[in-house]
Amino acid sequence: MKKIQVFFILLIFFSCNQKSEWIYLFDGETTNGWRGYNSEIMPPGWIVKDGVLNFQTEKRLEKEYKGGRDIVYSIEEFENFEFYIEWKLPEGGNSGIHYHLKEGYSTPSIVSPEYQLIDDLKWGIINNDTLQDWQKTASDYAMYTAEGNNKIVKAAGEWNTSKIIFTQMKVEHWLNGKMVLSFVPWSDDWYERKSIGKWKNSPDYGKFKKGLIALQDHDSPLAFREIKIKKL
Repeated sequence: MKKIQVFFILLIFFSCNQKSEWIYLFDGETTNGWRGYNSEIMPPGWIVKDGVLNFQTEKRLEKEYKGGRDIVYSIEEFENFEFYIEWKLPEGGNSGIHYHLKEGYSTPSIVSPEYQLIDDLKWGIINNDTLQDWQKTASDYAMYTAEGNNKIVKAAGEWNTSKIIFTQMKVEHWLNGKMVLSFVPWSDDWYERKSIGKWKNSPDYGKFKKGLIALQDHDSPLAFREIKIKKL
């Protein structure tokens, strides 16, 4: 009897440990596991160089391709997770991280929450426009604003680190080692923001509790590395 009890204790222990291990979504050498959103192939422009997943705008027209250039990690969908990534943008750069994404829509933005990545310092100057707070780095784009003394965005061309911790009880956005935003998904406050904001006419926005991870092409060079996720 004791041997059976010990066996089940060890089984639970190893199952929990296995569940909490990091899953690397990028191997540093290839684009294996990745493809275009609503596509079976990788869009032109995305390459791996020196251990970094890059989007190079000058390469996007090298071959005929129809469709967007957002990419998804297609091997597995994730529900509750801790996601980590390192990234850098050029001056005026713009991108984002989508999660709980489903395919079949015209764009990830109308269905999937987005951890915003943008050059807070120079985007407005280069584009002769005003960057709204809800558009800035680490914000839950068009829903919750990342702000406060904890938020430090490095200058264009320098590496930043981002982390998303998602559970149905709480979502946390981290930037360069500091938590800069937290909110409760599907709360009354969440639904109110959705109903009066940018997504009021997007009925499927944020409704899925499980889905794909995606990286957004927003027409600027991009660089990503150390892309990994841990199931919670």
